Amino acid sequence: MGLQPNIALVSAMDLDRLSTEGLHPEAAGLHDRSALEIARLINAEDAKVARAVEGELPRIASLIDLVAERLAGGGRLFYVGAGTSGRLGVLDASECPPTFGVEPEMVQGIIAGGEQALVRSVEGAEDDAEAAARELQARGCREKDIVIGISASGRTPYVIGALRWARARGIAAAAIACNRPAEHDAYADVHLNVVVGPEIVAGSTRMKAGTAQKMVLNMISTGAMIRLGRVRDGRMVHVRATNVKLRERATRMVMDTAGVDRQRAEAALERAGHNVRAALDILQE
Repeated sequence: MGLQPNIALVSAMDLDRLSTEGLHPEAAGLHDRSALEIARLINAEDAKVARAVEGELPRIASLIDLVAERLAGGGRLFYVGAGTSGRLGVLDASECPPTFGVEPEMVQGIIAGGEQALVRSVEGAEDDAEAAARELQARGCREKDIVIGISASGRTPYVIGALRWARARGIAAAAIACNRPAEHDAYADVHLNVVVGPEIVAGSTRMKAGTAQKMVLNMISTGAMIRLGRVRDGRMVHVRATNVKLRERATRMVMDTAGVDRQRAEAALERAGHNVRAALDILQE
């Protein structure tokens, strides 16, 4: 029996019950307002996002611990989403190797429609619940991994398919949505519901919902990496110094942490292949 939901039924659902689809009370006459008025209104709405995220901090903390536990045990983190949500997952995953010095396979982003969906909308891809399951299977997702589904509405078939597939195989599953309750909560061990309310442009969840999702993903990956010792005293001591900016950052970190001058820091980094942790170890010899 496949995972494909009744797409006709999903499509026929009353979207008005979702706060992310509602019409914002300040939107009347929006098209006649000045650029400054529009900017102020959007800014005022964006200011509400951090408060909405704050309400989910205990659950976010639980998810940080769960992710750190899986990664410490040799597992991997898979973000799964469609559209803006999928792109944010890929973005967060792609930043982990240069920031924390981990292998690209440790944190992976999966987006409905594949790589082409990163730069151009792939219509209908989010409705294929089987596709996400196939992708997870192709990447060898297993029990020691964790799957995090991201969907502003909380009802995206692609994401639900991924969570159902994971749960059926004993793989830890978590879900992030901007509605409460969300349909995919039922398929998650941990679910976050960051309710930011209607968008200034109804249904345009690339706005507040997208901002909330990015904040949460930043917390999850950064928090897990801190728990794994990939950060020391607020410094990214596992940074991969692959360009001029990062080499300078690495040099300053070694200078500040080890209390040495630039010449000694650069010499240690050269010996260590520009690995900050290794350079610090060299200076302690």
